[in-house]
Amino acid sequence: MNIFEAIKSLVKYGIKKEMLEAEDEIWAINRVCEALKLDTYEESKAKESDLEKILAVILDYAVENGLCEDSVVYRDLFDTKIMGLITPRPSFVINKFNSLYEQSPKAATDFYYKLSQDSDYIRRYRIKNDLKWVTKTEYGDIDITINLSKPEKDPKAIAAALKMKSASYPKCLLCKENEGYAGRINHPARQNHRIIPMVLGGDDFFMQYSPYVYYNEHCIVFNAEHTPMKIDRGAFEKLLDFIELFPHYFVGSNADLPIVGGSILTHEHFQGGNYEFAMAKAPIETEVKFAGYENVKAGIVKWPMSVIRISSDDKLELVELADKILTAWRGYTDEDSFIYAETDGEKHNTITPIARMRDGKFELDLVLRNNITTKECPLGFYHPHPEYHHIKKENIGLIEVMGLAVLPSRLKGEMALLKGAMVSGKDIGSIEAIASHKQWAEMIMDKYDITADNCEEILQKEIGIVFTSILEQCGVYSRNEEGKAGFIKFIESVK
Repeated sequence: MNIFEAIKSLVKYGIKKEMLEAEDEIWAINRVCEALKLDTYEESKAKESDLEKILAVILDYAVENGLCEDSVVYRDLFDTKIMGLITPRPSFVINKFNSLYEQSPKAATDFYYKLSQDSDYIRRYRIKNDLKWVTKTEYGDIDITINLSKPEKDPKAIAAALKMKSASYPKCLLCKENEGYAGRINHPARQNHRIIPMVLGGDDFFMQYSPYVYYNEHCIVFNAEHTPMKIDRGAFEKLLDFIELFPHYFVGSNADLPIVGGSILTHEHFQGGNYEFAMAKAPIETEVKFAGYENVKAGIVKWPMSVIRISSDDKLELVELADKILTAWRGYTDEDSFIYAETDGEKHNTITPIARMRDGKFELDLVLRNNITTKECPLGFYHPHPEYHHIKKENIGLIEVMGLAVLPSRLKGEMALLKGAMVSGKDIGSIEAIASHKQWAEMIMDKYDITADNCEEILQKEIGIVFTSILEQCGVYSRNEEGKAGFIKFIESVK
């Protein structure tokens, strides 16, 4: 495929995906030619090819002609610029979304999710490389993923980014000003990015999809203003407003404190989507009552973390009760359960809330979180403990709280090396890249008869078991009678 065939193929792709009208063809060809510094065009036939291959031809031409450096970061900046030329304007996307919403909320999100993929904002060809499997546990089927869709920066781009002056526009990756932004070495291009406005809790918000989609229709709902994360009564109102608008989605929020919070605490945002996590399927194992809220169904969920589920057809009543539980938890100390509301002036207690509609009722899962640290666990006591850092050392955020592990990409290569060493009998401790897995691997080899055929499946199963154990460590109340008594004690303190 030559460059002119690639340009034609790209424009025909845009028409086929309904991002362009047939009448836009010549205009779109000329726009792409302009971006490629071509002052002429040779009429060509479109080739039947997928988007990745079409863009690869255009990128190779750009590299060969000095328009783009040959590295993943620069190529991503350039191909996003090209895709931005054939992605519909924001006004068109918003009007189409609103028109379809009149038919049904699902029709609107179906259109928007498809566009986010067709425009290459969500790079399908990278997402398919992610490793995914399911581990069966006593809490249900836990989803395990090793995310490989986020490209690693090459040394040249890292060096260039270090020389750049710090920029304050956009203020972060979530700000509305990202829509259409050209990007830079230390900030992704977003010319093909489109956002949908809405009002939640009386505030202006926008919805977008995550470019890395950890699960089906993984959306991000963010405040129009660059304002910090905060779990309060207003957050519960916004979550329930969202699921009232999109009852086929769930939505939740990371906690608002370091260690137990998400990666971007500087910008209020929620995450949602069209997916049922294991936690949503988990039943209530102990029913409870809150005085004054006898019409609210409530209970402790059978889950490795400490979760109170409340549901009602009265949205306001649910918000009021959630706020009471949050207020009580913020100030709650129980030394016997190693729960401290604060130490040395640092507050520790917060909640990770998740909202959904179930059988026509509003439902909230309130996950109790605490970010206290100890000498033995300097990264957090209710956090992956050091013995599991060889698998995961990072924070346990909203997605993982609900039962989907997002594990570091390094594990793909490490598990391949580990499999080879375990099958061949090599000394794992002598291989630097996997030495941290030595004790864990020896436990596995004592537990199973390892062969080349079963090793990978066994490693996946054991990674799932580790992740489940990590979730139990992150639960503020242990999964035993003593822990349950402490949990009930807190619930009875809510007045």
